[in-house]
Amino acid sequence: MTEFLLKANHTLPEHAHPFEQTGYLVSGHIQLKIGAETYDTFAGDAWCIPMNDTHGAWVIEDSIAVEIFSPVRQDYLPTKR
Repeated sequence: MTEFLLKANHTLPEHAHPFEQTGYLVSGHIQLKIGAETYDTFAGDAWCIPMNDTHGAWVIEDSIAVEIFSPVRQDYLPTKR
């Protein structure tokens, strides 16, 4: 599980990865593009992006999103000290 603090007017370029990605918008407003569809998402909205589907986003206003990846993204785990 990862919390993302997203700044207004920031673009998350379209990309794909071998992880299913489920998210929840805690606050703010983003336009989320999944495949050929674009969704206006607001606080309280959720989404699920299948693995290997192309997706990206435009942050309309400062936002907080919480997302879960499956399988676990090893690159998002805390480093051992």
